[in-house]
Amino acid sequence: MRAWLSRSFAALSLVGLLATTGWAHAHLNASVDPKQAESFVPRPELARSASFGFTALTADYYWLQAVQLVGGSTADPSGQAAQIGRLLDVVTQLDPWVDHPYRFGAVWMTDNEEDVRHADALLRRGIAYHPDDWRDRFYLGFNQFYYLEDGKAAAETLEPATHLAGAPRYLSRLVARLRSEGDGLDSAAMFLEELVGHASDGFARAEYEKALDEIETERRARFLDQARVEYRRRNGRDITRLEDLQEGPSPVLRELPAEPNGWEWKLDDRGQIVSTYYGSRYVVHRDAVAEKIQAQWHARREAEERQK
Repeated sequence: MRAWLSRSFAALSLVGLLATTGWAHAHLNASVDPKQAESFVPRPELARSASFGFTALTADYYWLQAVQLVGGSTADPSGQAAQIGRLLDVVTQLDPWVDHPYRFGAVWMTDNEEDVRHADALLRRGIAYHPDDWRDRFYLGFNQFYYLEDGKAAAETLEPATHLAGAPRYLSRLVARLRSEGDGLDSAAMFLEELVGHASDGFARAEYEKALDEIETERRARFLDQARVEYRRRNGRDITRLEDLQEGPSPVLRELPAEPNGWEWKLDDRGQIVSTYYGSRYVVHRDAVAEKIQAQWHARREAEERQK
């Protein structure tokens, strides 16, 4: 009887706690500064103590608060990253075996560098509790490359994910490209050669071999870049076509290196030396929308730095 009363009291206390918190959220002035609203989210250790053992239920409540903050009919999630982070800290520390909340933070916590690093901390916690899920590593690697501009760290984060069940096949080639920008083409080639040697099927092996062909093409394009620099030094002007490198009274090259796929070299619209087979260089590409978003994020970072 006492045990039943104790459990009943705990349950009623929890209901009272959640009801009180819900009332506070419901009566918040819509014009309240987001930083002030953060005070309504308890620290994870306090939320745990007040849950009376109903940690999963309490975590669900704060998870719904985070979702509502982003998806409410009048919600504007911009500027709410810190609040979302506090809610997710409670959720993931009370119930660390949850899944989606870790990646939810990576999507919405991008207002500034501090928020991105907070999201990354959540993703690392997700990796610790879900080591066989490639998705948390993918989102962490994306943040490291896209927002923090650390391609080397992104490659190190993503490489273990390439061996996990369900990971997309393109992930290995993405890691190779990231490595080519940070550690160089030799490191990228070694990574791919190892994958070729351990490929489980012919399709995967063919994909890795294609990536090796791309690396060899990039290697020769970089050789042409170096020749172009020498041409400028000797002539005081840039090339207008690739053949300029092997012409004139003081040619830089006796002949152009062969394009590995039997195609040709050209100057693209931006003046880069590219293979006509690929039409672009061996780098991680961003589309126009991604570049615009990143430019806006950089502008916010610079504004914050000026205010310090």
